[in-house]
Amino acid sequence: MTVRVRLAPSPTGTLHIGTARTALFNWLFAKKEGGTFLLRIEDTDIERSKKEYIKNIYDGLQWLGINWDESPTIQSERVNEHKQIIKTLIDKGFAYKCYASEAELNEMRETQKRNGLAPKYDNRHRNLSPEKESEFIKAGREPVIRFKINDQKLISWNDLVRGKMTWSGKDLGGDMVIARRAQSDSIGDPLYNLVVVADDSAMKISHVIRGEDHLANTAKQILLYEALDLKIPVFAHTPLILNSDGKKLSKRDGVTSISEFKKMGYTSEAMANYMTLLGWSVPEGINEKFKISEISEVFSFKKVNKASAKFDWDKLNWLNSQVIHEMSAETLLKNLDPLLKKNGWFIPSKQWGIHLVSLLGPSMVLINDGVDQAKPFFEEPELCDDGKKQLEIKEAAVIFKFILKKLESSDAASFSKEEALDLINQATKNCEVKKGLVMKSLRAALFGTLNGPDLIQSWILLSRFSKDRARISRFI
Repeated sequence: MTVRVRLAPSPTGTLHIGTARTALFNWLFAKKEGGTFLLRIEDTDIERSKKEYIKNIYDGLQWLGINWDESPTIQSERVNEHKQIIKTLIDKGFAYKCYASEAELNEMRETQKRNGLAPKYDNRHRNLSPEKESEFIKAGREPVIRFKINDQKLISWNDLVRGKMTWSGKDLGGDMVIARRAQSDSIGDPLYNLVVVADDSAMKISHVIRGEDHLANTAKQILLYEALDLKIPVFAHTPLILNSDGKKLSKRDGVTSISEFKKMGYTSEAMANYMTLLGWSVPEGINEKFKISEISEVFSFKKVNKASAKFDWDKLNWLNSQVIHEMSAETLLKNLDPLLKKNGWFIPSKQWGIHLVSLLGPSMVLINDGVDQAKPFFEEPELCDDGKKQLEIKEAAVIFKFILKKLESSDAASFSKEEALDLINQATKNCEVKKGLVMKSLRAALFGTLNGPDLIQSWILLSRFSKDRARISRFI
């Protein structure tokens, strides 16, 4: 079988992490099987679909390293084909016009609810007489198109994740609406289950890989495939992504879209790596930290879990930190430099920037961490409580006078590590204080706090602009 899979997002919002994880599983399976990964934009919800969301989807997938193999299919461009298929279903007796009003349907549901029954359409207009239909038309009623579902029908398929699946027709909510209301002599806007079947068939999709929340849709869609005498694809339903409370991950949990993760400072490598682990177990002997291009060689639905996957921020942060720590200084600088410029901070030279990111990189978890940590190298820091307390020690001013005098007597704009250490030793000896007091006082003067990156390397970078001298002189 030639493998052809697809991602079919709706451009009614930004690329959600759940959709991106579905894209990854499709892409990995296609690569493993030497198949084709396709993209279909399901934009038939005209009111909510927006071009900026389409761009967000494209950009998010490409940022993750997921590229599609053919030009995207735009669902709204196939509406005429969808309507023709609906007409075919009507002509063959598989579908019909239902004139039931919203008020009648609401009353029907309320009655079912009072009787302890699950709400479902009771198929009341499945076999309308010509006279009754004519009466509805004269009354100006606009019908929906419904597809007939046999309550006694059992729908089965072998799911690549869940094994043998069986649904009963009576559990599908009655005859299914496949087109919205329209004038009785026309067909309204085709709806999801119908257009998905039509488009998947037209695109020759061999495997439909999507979330488990589509299980009921799959049962309905199989009935449509059968009625239209179309080849039924293989299905795989992946587990949902849950939050820490065991509920489906949603916007209420804060960050859920790929563009938001990117904005927070997560790397594409870590995001793709982590999302693959959401519902997929790494084969024995393979490290959990990997590149998706490498893992495609061993990806299998046998390792996809049935149970839902819990989103773990700690795991994602660890993976992201590992990616950052393994980056070359040049790559890290390339990632960080645009963020620094947004703050109005400009790297004076590439060599200086390389030294800066080499200093900050080991403590970074997110790319954005580098912005916060770099701030003292571009702006005078505020005094924190611990820094203020350190600078109130009377010996601090004596130390600073000695160091500043030595610095001013030097013609060099900056100095080496050895020269910095020698100056600290001289201050320790001449001021008759402990070395720790010299270093803590220097750190407090340069950074406003006793915490921060390596003191000597930081001092050298600050000395490049004599910022060290300006900051030290404040406390004399």
